[in-house]
Amino acid sequence: MTATNNVVKGGQVPLKNVASFMTLTLRLQSRSPHLPGFGVFYGPSGFGKTEASIYAQNKTNAVRVEVGETWSIKKLLQELLFELRIQPKGTISDLADQVKAALGDDPRRPLIIDEADKLLRKGGMLEVIREIGDVAGCPVILIGEEMLPEKLAVHERFHNRVLDWTGAEQCDQEDVAALAAALYRGVTIAPDLLAEIARQSDGRARRICNNLDEAMKLAKNKGLKTVDLAAWGGTKFNTNTPPGARYITATRRRSA
Repeated sequence: MTATNNVVKGGQVPLKNVASFMTLTLRLQSRSPHLPGFGVFYGPSGFGKTEASIYAQNKTNAVRVEVGETWSIKKLLQELLFELRIQPKGTISDLADQVKAALGDDPRRPLIIDEADKLLRKGGMLEVIREIGDVAGCPVILIGEEMLPEKLAVHERFHNRVLDWTGAEQCDQEDVAALAAALYRGVTIAPDLLAEIARQSDGRARRICNNLDEAMKLAKNKGLKTVDLAAWGGTKFNTNTPPGARYITATRRRSA
C-alpha cells in the first residue's frame, strides 16, 4: 500500500484512531455474555477509519469486508464466505447459515463491515448483519460516515443492540509527526510545519499524507534534511477548500 493509506512495511502507523478502534474491538470481545456485541465506528471521510480497522483485523484475525455500491444480500454473503475461506453453496438462506456457523465456531472473532452506510440503502442487508451477529454471538463492528449513528436510529432492532458508539477523531500534531516518522525517514519535519499541516489538512489523514509528500519533494529538490514553515514558503497546502471557479476570457482569432 502507498503512503496515502497510512501503511508502512511493518504495519499501520499507530495513530490515535487505531488505538480507539482497538479499544472498541477489545471491549466487544470481552463483554459479558448478556450484553449485545455490536459496535459502530464513525466519522468523516479521510480520518483513517479503514486503516484503523485493518490494524484491528490483523491483530484479532477479524473477518472484514468493504460493502460495494452495487452489492446485493447474496453478494454480501458470498464476500463474507470468501473471507472465511469457505466455498459458497446453495440459496441465500444457505449462505447465511454458512456464515453464522463459521463465525459461531469462534465467537471472539470480530466481524468488521466497512462502508456500512451502504447496508442501509439496500433492503434487508442491515437485518442480515444483525441476524448473523445475534446467532453467531461474535463482535460486529460497522464503520461509516459521521451521520451513520443517526441513520441507524430509525432501525430500532439494530440500534438497540449497539453496545458502543466510537467516533473517529481528527489527527493532531502528534499524529502528523507519527506519520512523518514512519513514512518518510531521513527528513525531519519541524514542529511549526507539523502543526500547520495538521491545521491545513483539517485533521484528515489522507490530506496530511499528501502534504507530507509535498514536504518530502521540497526536501529532495532543495537538498534539505529538515523542512520547516520557512522552507515550505509559498507551497500550496492540500486543504478541504476546493478551487474557485475560473473566469476564462475567450480570445478571438484575427482574420488573416
